[in-house]
Amino acid sequence: MKSEEDSGSFHMTAVSETNPQNDTRWRRFKDSFKKMDDDIDPSLSEAEKAQIREARNEGEKLKKGINRRHMFLIAVATGIGTGLLVGSGSSLHNGGPAGLIIGIIVVGSMLIPVMEAAGEMAVTYADLTGGFNAYSSILVDSSLCFAVSWNYCIQWLCVMPLELVTASMTIKYWNETINPDAFIAIFYTVIVIANFIGSDGYAEFEFFLNTSKVLMILGFSILCVILICGGASSTGYIGAKYWHNPGAFANSFKGVCAVFVNAAFSLGCTEFLAFSAAEQPNPRRSIPSATKQVVYRIVFLFVIPLFLIGLLVPYNSPDLLGASGSQSHTSPFVIAVSQVNVVPHIVNAVILLAVLSVGNSAMFCSSRTLQSLAEQGMAPSFFNYIDRTGRPIRCLIFSAVCGIFSFIAAYEKQEEVFDWLLAISGLSTILTWSTIVLCHIRFRKALAVQGFSTSELGYRSKTGVLGSWYAFTINVLILMAQFWIALFPIGENGKADAENFFQNYLGMVVAIVFYLIHKVYHKNWRLFRSAEEIDLVRGRKIFDADVIAQENAEDAEQLRNSPLHVRIARFWC
Repeated sequence: MKSEEDSGSFHMTAVSETNPQNDTRWRRFKDSFKKMDDDIDPSLSEAEKAQIREARNEGEKLKKGINRRHMFLIAVATGIGTGLLVGSGSSLHNGGPAGLIIGIIVVGSMLIPVMEAAGEMAVTYADLTGGFNAYSSILVDSSLCFAVSWNYCIQWLCVMPLELVTASMTIKYWNETINPDAFIAIFYTVIVIANFIGSDGYAEFEFFLNTSKVLMILGFSILCVILICGGASSTGYIGAKYWHNPGAFANSFKGVCAVFVNAAFSLGCTEFLAFSAAEQPNPRRSIPSATKQVVYRIVFLFVIPLFLIGLLVPYNSPDLLGASGSQSHTSPFVIAVSQVNVVPHIVNAVILLAVLSVGNSAMFCSSRTLQSLAEQGMAPSFFNYIDRTGRPIRCLIFSAVCGIFSFIAAYEKQEEVFDWLLAISGLSTILTWSTIVLCHIRFRKALAVQGFSTSELGYRSKTGVLGSWYAFTINVLILMAQFWIALFPIGENGKADAENFFQNYLGMVVAIVFYLIHKVYHKNWRLFRSAEEIDLVRGRKIFDADVIAQENAEDAEQLRNSPLHVRIARFWC
């Protein structure tokens, strides 16, 4: 056995070996790619290993790289990318201005109970390996967990090339003669470098891009109001002109159904706000605050700008994505302000930055998701490799390789590629939301059947089980509507189209294939676990009901004694 002195000696040696003052810059760079803790003596106790990790400050690398300033902008600007800034043009063309607004409001209203359910589950299963991807394995079925988790991973692997293809389409606003792959090479290199720097490189890049997005949306909304009221002498007062001619709905009810998937893609990853809020010191306060952030974000960054676009751009504009004969595929945000000199160029430049932002996030999330799958045993253990700086380096390399697919931007039918990638990503988002609320429903059912009280929960969903049922129903209806649109597309006079079906419903097909493969391989023929069989001990964090009640009472008393402005701020924020 090692003596205390020997252990202390090893501790000092291990720390000194990683001291930057004793290493050359090249050696530190080279050693950063080595597996975390691979040089720590395995015979040491866990306490001694923890001391060495603390001295190296490796364990907190990711959290230190992304601070409160970064998290605020990431939370506010999540989702402002291809779906909103470019894909909304296709939604406007298919559904008309009224269909566009109905779609975003329906999906947005469903997100509130999704957020609440995600918050409750995140606090309850805070220590569960794999995060929300692992909930369904315990609460529903392991095959569902495998299918949805891999579908989610594939979504993020597809989003990076999707965003880069969109970037090449955005560039065409200025120049259609240069090979788009030249720009793809530049954007691809920037994103890969930013992610390989580590979480701090990712966070700083996102902070700059997200700030640009939010400022552009706010400035765009103000300018649109001026234009609608006749601020541009060339157009005069516009008002609701385009709601009357060509009309509010483009393809009646079918057009509205065609909007939902892009709306889901635009609002994708909103549930992450609940998971990040659940990690705060007081989740009972931070999760409701995050839910309010979602409401404000949906209203001010999605509903209002899209409503203004519907007033300024007719759904039969030949420049919209998806319009017959359209060559430029210009963003509806650019079309809306096209009568004002210079402004369209500024808006298009920010759209380009926004697209790169989502591409950057996609590489970050896909690598972490793949590493999480490997840690759970759902992906090859080869990918469960984290280097000394906290990077899942092998997963990053794999994500970068998948990103090379974006070089098909020079392909003459890049719009079809855009549709394929968007369909996979959009449906995956809906499947993820459905699984979160389904897990919440099953969890509450198991608590009731097995005699547990909800007072043991660190946070309880404000919308409850009824809210989760509402969200689950909306998600199922969206999947049914998309099935109808995919099989009998708009403008085909009711004729079934197999190619269009797979192009627009591929995400669900992929999920079903993964689900069946897992069922057959493990010979697991049950659809779901019964409430009596659900293991409510594994991974669950049980809270003392008396302590929670006391904390709530103290918080309420403190709020009653707070100044009026504090109570107002708490109510709204």
